[in-house]
Amino acid sequence: MENLSDIGVVREILNRHGFKFSKSLGQNFIINPSVCPRIAENGVDDGGVGIIEVGAGIGVLTAELARRARKVVSVELDERLLPVLDETLADFDNVKIINGDILKLDLNRLIGDEFDGMRVAVCANLPYYITSPVIMRLLESGADISSVTVMVQKEAAQRLCAEVGSREAGAVSVAVNYYSTAKKLFDVSRGSFMPAPKVDSSVIRLDVRSGPPISVGDEKFFFRMVKAIFAQRRKTAANAISAGLGLEKADVTAAITAAGFDENVRAERLDMEELGRLCEKLSETA
Repeated sequence: MENLSDIGVVREILNRHGFKFSKSLGQNFIINPSVCPRIAENGVDDGGVGIIEVGAGIGVLTAELARRARKVVSVELDERLLPVLDETLADFDNVKIINGDILKLDLNRLIGDEFDGMRVAVCANLPYYITSPVIMRLLESGADISSVTVMVQKEAAQRLCAEVGSREAGAVSVAVNYYSTAKKLFDVSRGSFMPAPKVDSSVIRLDVRSGPPISVGDEKFFFRMVKAIFAQRRKTAANAISAGLGLEKADVTAAITAAGFDENVRAERLDMEELGRLCEKLSETA
């Protein structure tokens, strides 16, 4: 197999297939030879696991995953890369490339069709522009996925892994924490990619929970409340919730105090258990 971390080799392969990078697809291929082995080692817990990869690129991470996992199914949106991958991954008989959009695929059906009872994890170098949609699609799908190990923009990693109740946390931090436990693994400099992006990246791992850490009666209402709170985080929780959910401020304030908080509390001060408590009191008002 050719060295896919060698810029000269990569350029030669891409030129031979007439491939041009697409900015709209956020294509940045990893050329630092130390990065993909580290991602794969953190994403593949044992040799019997099946891996879903989101976006194969030219197959650098795919190959490292295939060396460690029982089977790798890579969902690649750009059909122009299919002949490239046929060449670069020709040595592996445990890799399948699906030309499709991970945001539109039926994940439960994919797992049932491709992995034959294996434990399944996700491992990928995610395009920056679809980081949150992909992660939330994976977590909210209810698919039998044990973990999600992905490389994302460094700033996004900080939000995704932020402790709920800290200044760094946002609505996506709450959602990630509801479905998983998140951990930042290591940083990756912008010079590790071709072409080089304008920002650095980080690799994170989300271990999917067997059940949420809090109990809320109405899950949809909980996330509507969270979205409303963090959409106007500079406002008090009362003002943000009243505006976002269309509730009378007096009713919201009453729910906040009934939950045991100061009426001027701000969202960033509330941890998961406190958000759950507030949701229960608000649901009695809504």
